[in-house]
Amino acid sequence: MELFISSVFILFMALSLGLHIFSLPGNWLVLGLLGFWRFTHPEATGMDTTFFITVGGLALLGEVLEFGTQMLGAKKFGGSNKGNVGGIIGAIVGAIVGAPFFFGLGALVGALGGAYAGCLLLEIGQGRSFDVASQAAKGAFFGKFLGLGIKFGIGVCLVVLGASHVWP
Repeated sequence: MELFISSVFILFMALSLGLHIFSLPGNWLVLGLLGFWRFTHPEATGMDTTFFITVGGLALLGEVLEFGTQMLGAKKFGGSNKGNVGGIIGAIVGAIVGAPFFFGLGALVGALGGAYAGCLLLEIGQGRSFDVASQAAKGAFFGKFLGLGIKFGIGVCLVVLGASHVWP
């Protein structure tokens, strides 16, 4: 019975990563599930404070890298600091606005499009030409896409680390 419960729990952790498609906090849900497992299974070995600091740090690193790559992408393509702020705000707003569409998949499209649009609008608002602003917005778009991929990859690492402690 323990093998079955562990298998279902690991599967649930893995399925939680699907929340990234909807721009929801999949990595933080995995961290919360690991905390729940530790609470319900106090005999679990290796799930000590150091483990939770490590996985919590990885989840935080995923968030930082997601927005950091977006900012670096825009910078690399000529974006300004204000354009970067617009891209980050646009990504958040776009994910929220897009969430009701395409069965929730619109959140991903909205986040990527919002990063582009937010950066573009603030770059144009600073008096930059459309071509220059569009180039910076492309950087924000590609940076956001890369950041989402990195964040998902870190989530996979969280699931693997957690599974190694959940499996009996």
